[in-house]
This record gives sequence, structure tokens and C-alpha cells, in this order.
Amino acid sequence: MNKPMNHGYWGKTVDYRALLKQIAEIGPQLEANAPADEAAGELTPESFNLLAPLRFSHLLATEDLGGAQMRPSEVLQLLEAVSYHSGSAGWVSMVHCCIGAMSAAFLPDSAVERLFAPGTDNRFSGQGAPLGMLKKTEGGYRLTGKWSYGSGFSHATWSHSACFVDDGTGKPAKDEAGNVIVMCAHAPIPEHKQLGNWDVLGLKGTGSIDYAAEDVFIAEDLVFPILTASPQRLKELFSLGIVGLAAIGHTGWAMGAGRRMLDEIATFARSKSGRAGALGESEKFWHDYGRAEASYRAARAFVMEVWGEIEHMAESGQMMTTRQVSLVHLAKAQIHEVGAEVCNFAYRASGGAGLRAGVIQRTFRDMMVAANHFTIAPSIVTSAGREIGGQWSDRVWQFYDLIEKK
Repeated sequence: MNKPMNHGYWGKTVDYRALLKQIAEIGPQLEANAPADEAAGELTPESFNLLAPLRFSHLLATEDLGGAQMRPSEVLQLLEAVSYHSGSAGWVSMVHCCIGAMSAAFLPDSAVERLFAPGTDNRFSGQGAPLGMLKKTEGGYRLTGKWSYGSGFSHATWSHSACFVDDGTGKPAKDEAGNVIVMCAHAPIPEHKQLGNWDVLGLKGTGSIDYAAEDVFIAEDLVFPILTASPQRLKELFSLGIVGLAAIGHTGWAMGAGRRMLDEIATFARSKSGRAGALGESEKFWHDYGRAEASYRAARAFVMEVWGEIEHMAESGQMMTTRQVSLVHLAKAQIHEVGAEVCNFAYRASGGAGLRAGVIQRTFRDMMVAANHFTIAPSIVTSAGREIGGQWSDRVWQFYDLIEKK
């Protein structure tokens, strides 16, 4: 028997359409700032100040915590809109959004009462690979480690860093089942050393720097176990785990970048001079453009279908299943795969125009970097295919691995 729908599951204080309107208003300036963001290696103060009022770190947090408690499908559209104008601005927004959601979902009440207290406007950034070590001490832990790819780190107020727990001998502690314990620790950004090291092909304005912690105190309630964390709020939606929440960000970003490249090459082909004029008269170009448009729309529709079903399940009080996580991974991978194909098509079609600095070149570079992210790895798609195809129907997702039930 189907459970009754809870239409009050989502927040009512923030209308995503109003935020979309704000993004449309600031979008042209974000786009104009993109070259300066790239030159700076992070968002310039002007770009950051345009984004800050949108409070991306709070979009998925509950209204009780001062968040918007927004539907994932609405968050996807907001990230899509920012990324359309600036890949770097969209990337920083999606990182702050997803890590903010993780903190709001899995930290205990005592911690979120501080991090999301009235009058605060914290933003969260960091790395989910366990490259640090926690040593138990009175009242909490001491954290030491070095991480890479801290996107938006200089614009955040709190870090989110994966780490092992010292078993007392300097080795990672294990649980009763013999599994290594991986925790996520939170600390104020000023307590870290920002190491730079962001000289890259694309997403150059994201400030995805290396950073380090040296014997930083972490209160006992500012950690949660990454692999096994139980959601403390919105338990149905947040049962997707940190991997599912991260997927919202990566998926929304790819939606925006793919759409922008299609629009950009179509605008270029409608020009009346030089290569663009010849392109606009080419039957092959418009055929290939039509196929690219269809592929993008199909991938985006798949994304919205998957997340629409997740919202329906959450509203009806159902926890997410292995199948939902598999579909989230497939939709995320498909929108990136199609986005990369679209960008290759547009870049090749644009000729010398795409070679030079501009939207086509920048979007191409950004997409090539995004499509190489480890969350889009072919092994994840393979595992999802095995599960959906029935070969691994008895397995469950743990982080990015589909493992046997214990």
C-alpha cells in the first residue's frame, strides 16, 4: 500500500524562482568577471559578493537551521543557471551547496546549532578523500593532514575534511567488522594553512587549492563517519548519503555548462561573416547540432526524472534504495558524457574562434576537467549497470563502491 504524500516535506520560506531571477540578473556580470576569476585562480571579491546572497550552503539545510529545505530538482536548476554564465562560479556554488547539505544532514544537533545558528552565514568546503589523521584527545580530536582540491576553500568559513582515526599506534583504526573508520572533520578555515597549487587546464577560477591542518583541535561533535553516517534530519532524502548529495552539485553544474555550449555555438553559426557564415549554411552542421541538442535534452530529462522520483519517495516517507543511488550515478554520468560530446562538437565546429579566449574555449576547458572528476569514473557506471541489470542485485552502495551486504 502506498504511503500518503507529505506535501509539507519541503521548505516554504524561499522560492527558487526568485533565486533564478536573481541569478539571471547577476549572470552577465559573473560572465564578464570570468577572465579575472581565472587570472586570480579563485573567484574575485566581486564575483563572490554577487553569489553570497544566494546562500548556496543553506539551500538543502532544513528551515529549522535557517536553510531553504529545497527540492533537489530546484537546486539542480539553480546550479545550472549559475554554471551557464560561469563554470567557476557554478563550481564553487555547487561545492558550498553540497558540503553544506552534508554538514546539515549528518552532524549532531549540538554541532549544527552552532554552525547554522541564527545570524551566522557559514560556508563549507574541503575534500572527501581521507588524507588526514584524527588523534583522540580530551573533548575531541587533534587533526593533522594535507588535502588537495579544496574548491572554494578561500571563500568558505568551515572545512570538511575526510580522515582516518588513529588507533593509538599511528595506524588507521577499524570497526568491529574490520573496516577502516573514515571520519569527516570540521574546523574553522583560518586554522588551516592554504597551500595554493592550482595551475590547471580548466575551472581555473575555483581556487581548488591544496590545504593542510597541523594538530588542529576538533570538538567531538564536529565529526561524522563518512561511510556509515545516519541522517539526523530529513532522513528520507538524506538517506542518499554524502555521495547522493554530492551528485546534485556535479549534475547541476554539467547541465548548465552543456546548455551554454549549445547556445554559444548556435549563436556563432547564425553570424553572417567568415567561418561562422559558412557554418550557418552547412547542412551537416545543423544536422550535428540537432543531434547534440536531442542528446542533451534527453540526458537532462533523465536527470529530472530520477530526482523527481527521489522527491516523490521522500514525500511519501520512503528511504532511498540501492536502485535510487544507481540511477543518480547514471544520470550524473550521462549528463557529463553528453556535455563532453557537446563541447567537443562545438569546439571543433567553431574553428579558430574556439581556439581564442572566450566562452567557447573556457566552457570546453571547464567541461573536460569536470568530466574527469573521480565521481564520474567509468567504474561507478559499470557498478550501477551491474546492479540495474540484476547481476549485483544483492549489493549496496558504500561511498562510490557497490559492496556485498554484511
